[in-house]
Amino acid sequence: MMNVQAYVTRQYRFCAAHRLHAKELSDDVNRKVFGKCNNPNGHGHNYTVLVTVRGTINPQTGDVTDRERLDHLVATKIVERFDHRHLNHDSAFQDVVTTGENLAKFIWDELVGGIAIGQLEKIGLIETRDNYFEYQGEPCR
Repeated sequence: MMNVQAYVTRQYRFCAAHRLHAKELSDDVNRKVFGKCNNPNGHGHNYTVLVTVRGTINPQTGDVTDRERLDHLVATKIVERFDHRHLNHDSAFQDVVTTGENLAKFIWDELVGGIAIGQLEKIGLIETRDNYFEYQGEPCR
């Protein structure tokens, strides 16, 4: 078998609350920009994270990555950190608005250097039925 590239996407879930609020903006502007998502008490989502890894198909196993190691990486770096938490209280979002775009980028940054076999291709983040975010940063290698 030649050097055949393929992709695998794994799904992970966590539930978290957040408030869309930019410290640089006035309260009035925040309410106008973010609407009900600027509620001071926050609101929650059942997030689904899609992690796509690209790699060469291993001729012995038929895999492009070690799924067990990937699952452990995502569980420890993302799911355990955010599940049933308030994103605005996490140190990563002290100066960053907790939008889906910023959360997808953060997840990429946390995972990109930790993929043992293969290369992180993209992060997908489903926030609601209507909101899907995707981030594809620079590869680590």
